[in-house]
Amino acid sequence: MMCLAIPGKIIEIEGKKVVVDYGSERREARIIKGEFAVGDFVTVAAGVVSEKVDEAQVAGWLKVLEND
Repeated sequence: MMCLAIPGKIIEIEGKKVVVDYGSERREARIIKGEFAVGDFVTVAAGVVSEKVDEAQVAGWLKVLEND
């Protein structure tokens, strides 16, 4: 089974806990490794922030999703 990672924007950080805004919903996740800031676009896997995503890449993904 394949999984699609939708990027979201970090809107809150408290210690290792973040709130990620996906537009239609907000979810909590944890930072285990790396440096992240409010405003960063990230992907989350199993409740853990996995990577930072470039804003240009996010715009491309959203365009594809909107056309579907």
